[in-house]
Amino acid sequence: MVEWGLSKARYKSPFSRGARFAAQVLLLKPVVWSQLSVEVHGEENTSTVADDEAFIVVANHSSHFDAPLIFGSLPRRLAGRMATGAAADYFFKHWYTAGPTALFFNAFPVDRSGSRNSRGMAGQLVADGVPVLIFPEGTRSRTGAMAAFNPGSASLAIKNGVPVLPLALVGAFAAWPAGRSRWLAGRPPVHVAIGKPMWANPGEIAHDFANRIRRAIVELHDATALAYGMPTQAEMALQVAALEAAKHHESAD
Repeated sequence: MVEWGLSKARYKSPFSRGARFAAQVLLLKPVVWSQLSVEVHGEENTSTVADDEAFIVVANHSSHFDAPLIFGSLPRRLAGRMATGAAADYFFKHWYTAGPTALFFNAFPVDRSGSRNSRGMAGQLVADGVPVLIFPEGTRSRTGAMAAFNPGSASLAIKNGVPVLPLALVGAFAAWPAGRSRWLAGRPPVHVAIGKPMWANPGEIAHDFANRIRRAIVELHDATALAYGMPTQAEMALQVAALEAAKHHESAD
């Protein structure tokens, strides 16, 4: 694996921020937006998020488009400072993937086995005032339906006393389902719904806060999906259950 920038200095560097701004605005966003029909909802909910303090963006994860969509949809004053973890064995294995990943997303490598020191990098960055993007499902959904949330992002918010900005991606799975080598042609519709910042309640434990964040994202997802005639989380879960039942029935026969 390419050891790419585990020093915290890179994540706050004005030079890196300027290069990232140029790369995101001039290259990443135009390319992604040219392949999808993107609508962003709830930008006004970011107005109370300070542009000089840490926060945690938490979103559902179902597509390789997810991180580009989030970085491209948030105001530049927020997205330009934000960092995110990326799978070390996928994005940081070679220099030619590690470099662009670090440039576009201010990314740090995360070993999915949880054995590397970089596992605690998100906590170090938040404590140092750097906002981070976290997908608490841990990996992309293979069905579009949201999995349970790992409480790590909620714990991080509680420990550092920072807000969580919930965000729902609607249509990203349909645009680029897991298992496909590339996205669908024809600029499929994708919606990015930004919710109001959330804070842990006094005495609230990480598990309960994580569940509350998940419910907020499901509500954001489904309200947007219903408004635009797209599948809700409940409908996707029912479809998955029906497919599993059909497979079980076939194997029983």
